[in-house]
Amino acid sequence: MTTSALWPYLIPPSTHGDDGLCAVSARGHRVTFADGSVALDADSGLWNANLGYGNEAIAAAIAEAATTGSYLNSFRFENTYARRAADALLQVCGPEHYARVLFSSGGGAANDAAMKLVRHYHALAGRPRRNLVVALRGSFHGLTFGGFALTGEDLGQRVYGVDQRLIRHVTPNDAGELRDLVARSGDQIAAVVVEPVLGTGTVPLDEEYIAELVRLRDETGYLLVADEVATGFGRTGTFFASQTWPGQPDVLITSKGLTNGTCPASAVVFSQEIADAFIGHDAILTHAETQGGSSIPCAAIGATIAEMHRLNAVVAGRALAARLDAAVEDLIARHPLVVGASGKGCFRTLHIASPGGNRLSGAGVAHLVTRIRQAGAIVHPGPAGIQLVPALTYSDAELDELMACVESGLDALLPTAPSAARN
Repeated sequence: MTTSALWPYLIPPSTHGDDGLCAVSARGHRVTFADGSVALDADSGLWNANLGYGNEAIAAAIAEAATTGSYLNSFRFENTYARRAADALLQVCGPEHYARVLFSSGGGAANDAAMKLVRHYHALAGRPRRNLVVALRGSFHGLTFGGFALTGEDLGQRVYGVDQRLIRHVTPNDAGELRDLVARSGDQIAAVVVEPVLGTGTVPLDEEYIAELVRLRDETGYLLVADEVATGFGRTGTFFASQTWPGQPDVLITSKGLTNGTCPASAVVFSQEIADAFIGHDAILTHAETQGGSSIPCAAIGATIAEMHRLNAVVAGRALAARLDAAVEDLIARHPLVVGASGKGCFRTLHIASPGGNRLSGAGVAHLVTRIRQAGAIVHPGPAGIQLVPALTYSDAELDELMACVESGLDALLPTAPSAARN
């Protein structure tokens, strides 16, 4: 153990200072740790390094901005880096529908900004009673106070005094419950915020539910917000998952893959209709951040979008997803502990049972993640299972290596190791 002043996120103090958890470098799809170990990353960093580590074009753009732009901001100013990044982002989101981009510094802060935006929009339209925001049970929208209120998991919101009085949660893919809420409170609902694939359990919204979200939006006038922090930038087969919906969201939130994980950045992209309301009243949205829309992250955004195009990453991700689907189905068929899977594209969860047949506990998941790491790969813990979130640029050989590591970790949970069973 190494003594350090660092207090890392979401791990118990007893594990602080572990060199096996302290990364020192990363290249391609592999991470090197302070204890000398090297692991294949199947987590894409934190679901954000969609193009792998060490992309030279993105690094060069950041270096140029650091030298030439240093710190140019969007706080009562504009800068050319932010202008170029906004224009590039609008092109991949869909300029026929979306009109403006508000930059932020992370997914939670972007959700905070989006909730301000939708409530302010309705106030400008003379509908100040529309101040409820609806989200889904099991959703994750960040840990800032606004995003934490919106999050549909119980992560201690009451302990931290998070105010959820203007938030409502409904069950994902339950159109009846959504309709009932709209029937009771439709004239008070400012927006419904959904992840196209709920991140924690990688639960996709089904087509019928999405169609109902869009229909009720068109019928009752709430705004539809797609939180694509996790699903954006090719993660589920299209540049943004909501691009396949029968009607486009009014607001799209993106982060994670936005800079390929190199800089803190997010964006709230919104429709012409919303922009027109603010422009018509010359209204100022009261949201600003020191690093939101500054030169270095915006340079990274522009370079990441260019690299997504150059590498044809969305198409590559679809091909990888097809191979991952086949590998997951094969593992379900062969391994006694793998009882199912969920997710979409390169955003998947394996559902794991304990050797006794029960749902794998949190401690069991942690043990499995450790075993897979010992076999040579990094995977993400999920509810009663593990998440597989490889970079879109994985090779076939790397996917085979990943699945071998996963199977090795699973085998270590069996009461009798396969080698012993054969003897």
